[in-house]
Amino acid sequence: MSTSCSGLLDQLVRCVAESECVLRQGRSIKDCIQDARGVPESCASVHATYVQCKKNQVDMRTRIRGNKGY
Repeated sequence: MSTSCSGLLDQLVRCVAESECVLRQGRSIKDCIQDARGVPESCASVHATYVQCKKNQVDMRTRIRGNKGY
């Protein structure tokens, strides 16, 4: 269960690493995720999906059924 969101995390890191925030401004990935202005919309949607996946790991109903997708 703890690795069920790892695919989303990899996708998020890859997306933000290729964004203008990291490449042109030279900021860290963590800074770019916290300040969402330099991150493209596609990365923001992956981030929202990742956060939902992590929240579902705490939810007992989802813990029994498992996360969907990854």
